[in-house]
Amino acid sequence: MFGLSKKSSIPARETALAGRSEPIPTDLSHFINGNPLKGPFPEGFGVAVFGMGCFWGVERIFWGINGVWVTSVGYAGGHTPNATYEEVCSGQTGHNEVVQVVFDPTVISYDQLLQVFWEGHNPTQGMRQGNDRGTQYRSGIYTADAAQMRLANASKDVFQAQLTAKGFGAITTEITAVTEYYFAEGYHQQYLAKNPDGYCGIGGTGVTCPIGLG
Repeated sequence: MFGLSKKSSIPARETALAGRSEPIPTDLSHFINGNPLKGPFPEGFGVAVFGMGCFWGVERIFWGINGVWVTSVGYAGGHTPNATYEEVCSGQTGHNEVVQVVFDPTVISYDQLLQVFWEGHNPTQGMRQGNDRGTQYRSGIYTADAAQMRLANASKDVFQAQLTAKGFGAITTEITAVTEYYFAEGYHQQYLAKNPDGYCGIGGTGVTCPIGLG
């Protein structure tokens, strides 16, 4: 957080940090509800992954939503396996700070989660979010399957029209299939529940996205 990285471009795979073969240690269960961060998850539940800037504040947005079973923070969209927070902040892994949301689709749909995503941050800022600058703060949707990819791209088109009407620029959100999700260190998990006065860094555009009706 706090603008530790000023990198404005994602490194190529061949120049990224090597990383490690073993996962870094993290918490086993959610600090608030006690559900397992790494599963097993209930049958039929969905998994969504979003990058919206500093993952501390982003996770807090999602963990209180009805139908969300568990949240965790981690790294995705880059090259370095099992990267540490310090490595991600160096801008040499290509990773984004992200939140993994496990949800009950009979209570809340992926489309409704996309609405929270678009309205919860400013997706037009490129490699930053507010005062946090660097590739790990970029806007991103990391999809689990073709259905999520279709919904994510459709919602982007809808929200872009709303932003344009309000005078905002082009959406810079990265929309790609999630290839790997790496759990962040334990002290990052549910950080703002453990540290209520901690840094948040999240702010939206004030524009409503007219989706999420399913």
